[in-house]
Amino acid sequence: MKSLRNKLIIGVIFGALVMVGLGIYADFTEMARLLRAFRWGLLPAAIGLTVVNYLLRFTKWHFYLRQIGVKNLSWWADLRVFLGGFGFSLTPGKAGELVRLLWLKNLADVHPARTAPVALAERLTDGIAMAILALIGGLIYPQFTAAALTIGMVLVVAVVVIQIRPLALWALGIGERLPLVNRIAHHLHDLYESAYALLRLKNLLIAVTLGAVAWVSEGVALYLVLLGLGMPAGGQLALLSIFILAFASVAGGASGVPGGLGVTEGGLTGMLQLLAGASENVAATATLLIRFATMWFGVVLGLLIQAIWRDFLYGDSNAADLASISAAMESPPEK
Repeated sequence: MKSLRNKLIIGVIFGALVMVGLGIYADFTEMARLLRAFRWGLLPAAIGLTVVNYLLRFTKWHFYLRQIGVKNLSWWADLRVFLGGFGFSLTPGKAGELVRLLWLKNLADVHPARTAPVALAERLTDGIAMAILALIGGLIYPQFTAAALTIGMVLVVAVVVIQIRPLALWALGIGERLPLVNRIAHHLHDLYESAYALLRLKNLLIAVTLGAVAWVSEGVALYLVLLGLGMPAGGQLALLSIFILAFASVAGGASGVPGGLGVTEGGLTGMLQLLAGASENVAATATLLIRFATMWFGVVLGLLIQAIWRDFLYGDSNAADLASISAAMESPPEK
C-alpha cells in the first residue's frame, strides 16, 4: 500500500506539473481572469455528466462480471469496487484495475485469472467506442481520420484475434510446453475463456453502445465548460466538443501514460484552438476545467470511497498490497 501511495503521489505531482505547463503555455493572469468570469453554475452540470459516464461504465463492468459467472456480489458492493479503483488512476501499470481484481478475489472468492479479462474488455470497448466517436468527427475533419482509424483498427483486431478460438487455443497449447509459461497455463486458459465470452458479438455491441453514450456525456461536459467560458452556444460546437474529447482521450489512452497526463491535455488544448477557434487562454482554461471535472474528480471520488469503506475493501488482511496479486496468480484457482 505504501508503494501504491508513493506512485500515486508521483502521479499527482506530474499532473500538477502538466497544469502548470498549461499556464506557462497560455498566460496565468489571463487564465485567472477567465476563471473569475466563468459561469460556475455550469460546473455542477459538467460533473453530473461525468457521474453519468461513470455509472454507464459501471453498468458495463457489472454486466461483464455477470457474464463470467460472478453473481455473488451485489451491485452496491460492485459499485464501490469499481469507483474505488479510480483512486489509483494516476499510478503506473493500471494499478487501479489490479487492485479491483484483488478486491473481487477477497469479496467474491473469484480468482484474478477469471476477472482480469473484465478489466481488459472494459478498457477495450471504451477505446472502440471513443474511436468510433472520433471517426465520426473525422468525417468532418479528415486530417484526424487516419489516427482515429489506426487506433480503432488495432482494437478491433485484438477483439477478432480473441474470437478466433482455434488460433488462441493453438497458441495456448504451445505455451503449455514452454518451461516458464506452463506453470501458469491453467490461469491463461481461464483468462482466455473469460475474454472469449465477454467479447462475443452480442456482449461487444452492448458494451460499445454503453461506452459510446458514456463518452458522449463527457463530450457534452466539455461543451458546457466552453459555454461557461463565453463561447457561443450551438449544435456545431456541441458536436465538436464530443469529437475533441473523444479524440484526445483516445490519444491519451493509447499513450500508456497514467491518466493520459500531458497527452490528453495537449490534445484538448491544441484541437480547441485548431478546430473550435478558441484562443490559447480559453483553450488552456477549458482543458484545466474539464480535466478537473473528469479525471481529477474520479481520483478524488475513488480515494474517498477507499477511505469511507476501507474495512469493506481491504479487510483485515490489508489486501491492497499488489504483491498479493502476484502471489495469488502463482496458486491454483479455488474450486
